[in-house]
Amino acid sequence: MLSADRPATRLATRLAFLVAGFGLACWAPLVPFAKERLGVDDGVLGVLLLCLGLGSVAAMLATGVLNARFGSKPIIIAGGLGMAVVLPVLTLASTPVTFAIALAIFGGTLGSLEVAMNIHAVEVEKAAACPLMSGFHAMFSIGGFAGSLLMTVLLSANAGAFTATVICAALMIAGIVVAWPRLLDTAQAGDAPLFAVPRGAVLLLAILAAIVFLVEGAVLDWSALFLTSGGIVPTEQGGIGYILFAIAMTTARLTGDALTARLGDRATLFWGGVVAIVGFVIVLASPIRLLALSGFLLIGLGAANIVPVLFRRGGSQTVMPPGLAVAAITMIGYAGVLLGPASIGFVANHVGLPGAFWMLVGLLCVVPFCAGLVTRSKH
Repeated sequence: MLSADRPATRLATRLAFLVAGFGLACWAPLVPFAKERLGVDDGVLGVLLLCLGLGSVAAMLATGVLNARFGSKPIIIAGGLGMAVVLPVLTLASTPVTFAIALAIFGGTLGSLEVAMNIHAVEVEKAAACPLMSGFHAMFSIGGFAGSLLMTVLLSANAGAFTATVICAALMIAGIVVAWPRLLDTAQAGDAPLFAVPRGAVLLLAILAAIVFLVEGAVLDWSALFLTSGGIVPTEQGGIGYILFAIAMTTARLTGDALTARLGDRATLFWGGVVAIVGFVIVLASPIRLLALSGFLLIGLGAANIVPVLFRRGGSQTVMPPGLAVAAITMIGYAGVLLGPASIGFVANHVGLPGAFWMLVGLLCVVPFCAGLVTRSKH
């Protein structure tokens, strides 16, 4: 069996994160093609797109159970290969029902991969005895950039949606094949519990993850409308806020392990939360365009390393089995992504979009407030 602390296992973990981000990003440009092929309106399409999230959450719950018996290696392999196989199918489904089924399966493979790769990352980081989690999560972001870019280039070159997805799927399969023999065999003992209700520190970690994921989802889905409706930028430049956010987050995660090793988990959570809060305040309060846009850089820099630290603490706590804890944090955190767009829209309908963003500021205040609680040496 491979030692957990060696370059090969780190490479395998990075490839798992890269494939997950790449595959998810390859799906996003296919949405307009799916709408045209199925002949549905925006309302029906929105319901269909929910299937991805529902499939992901169901798989995340199941993955915690499966990991407790079989370890993360077979789940990473099955999830990565499953994503690659289903991706081209999404371009072939010709009815709403078949598309919903395919999208739910795709979401399920993504959800299982996300849980398993984070569990694997926790094991590799423990063996290394130094922070690695931010770098692993940076690979997810890099995979997202690469997948979105390649898919856009292929579609722009009139390769066709099916051909483009086959090419991207082949690259994903190659990544999983390279990672396969380098992944750890981490199956637990036969008497390991299959399920544990999140409680104590784990529940708090999961709630903090949901808040940060909610913030990330809000910036993705609502920043363009906020900037354009407020007259900060013209309509055609609405995406610049998220671009700045994503660049800052990726950069901060690439340097986050060294920063966390220097500052510690508590300071990383506290100051990360504070920087993100300051970024939102600048975005909301500044009348100067360049200053307001710079706030998105601060949000990305601040939020970047919070989730990696939360996963690390989930893997080191003693309240419940680490694998089940990471699964719970992933699942509840992902709920923030699912509920984010709808909840922001609901609040915005009553108090306006700026008011909804101020709500996010309030939620983010919980992160630095709880930094000391979730980083105690004993849980």
